[in-house]
Amino acid sequence: MTIDWRYTAEEHRGILSVAGCLSRDAVRRFNGAIGWVVARGTGPVIVDLTRLRGWSAEGQLAITDAARRLAEAGRGLELAAIPADGSLVPDGDCPPIPVHADLATALAAHGAESAERVDGRHEWRTTGWPAGDRLGE
Repeated sequence: MTIDWRYTAEEHRGILSVAGCLSRDAVRRFNGAIGWVVARGTGPVIVDLTRLRGWSAEGQLAITDAARRLAEAGRGLELAAIPADGSLVPDGDCPPIPVHADLATALAAHGAESAERVDGRHEWRTTGWPAGDRLGE
């Protein structure tokens, strides 16, 4: 099983939404999404896991590796709506990873009340992401 993702770049933050199961089989695709995120956008990246059905130990390691990659690019990583089947326990050399109950709480922490339509917003997604399912709609 793999994942699908959607990345929305706004002026001062990015939102990477992930759907499916972040297992060993999906790590490569997730790492590709992080590469896409690093190359596009600025500011912190909120990884929205609302549609994630679960994650394996390898998937959790991919999250901490992503935090390192983003930190090297001068960007932070935050999580919203982690799966109920586990908590993320990064190792000692991982940058801090704030965890929010849901996307709305994460956005509020950045002074945004919702994922409202913003001028200059750009969005990319995998072909498996549901058409018409756009951030803020």
